[in-house]
Amino acid sequence: MRIIGGSAAGTILKVPKGYDVRPTPDLVRQAIFNSLAGRVLDAAVLELFGGTGALSLECLSRGATSAICVEKAYKHAQFIKQNLHAAKLQDKPFDVRIKDAFVALHQLADSGQKFDLIVADPPFGDKNVNRRSTSFSQKLLDDERLPELLTENGLLILGHTKRDTLEIPPPWSDQKILKHGDSWFRFLTAE
Repeated sequence: MRIIGGSAAGTILKVPKGYDVRPTPDLVRQAIFNSLAGRVLDAAVLELFGGTGALSLECLSRGATSAICVEKAYKHAQFIKQNLHAAKLQDKPFDVRIKDAFVALHQLADSGQKFDLIVADPPFGDKNVNRRSTSFSQKLLDDERLPELLTENGLLILGHTKRDTLEIPPPWSDQKILKHGDSWFRFLTAE
């Protein structure tokens, strides 16, 4: 696993062993960032369910001005910090917050923070046939505070598995869906 583009391109990222982390694959990240094009430049970025920090570090490498990466597991957060140093991006404002993603997003909303890009590739949910999804992705869409974190033209990039059929509640609006095997990424705006 590596950073694909920008000033830190080619940097190998460390990944915790085991099944606790499912990093966003290089090819999928390449497709996401090809779709984002110039939107990353000068962006304030929030990554939820950080894992390795690959998405927020990729943003910093490609010209984002700052990033906050939220990861619940202390062990995984240490990998994110190691990856930041390996990518030589520590001169950019980067904050790793070790806490539950939903607690963090409420705290960020309470403090009035805004982000141009929010990226989240949470653990996949179960297949949901004839019932509403209970996955972390659906819970993010259902969270009333998440839209408060986006700037006026901000974008939420949300990963989920194709077998997890999400309900897109107001104020969210699908702008694009990238499909790569079992991984789907939705580009959403809050209206």
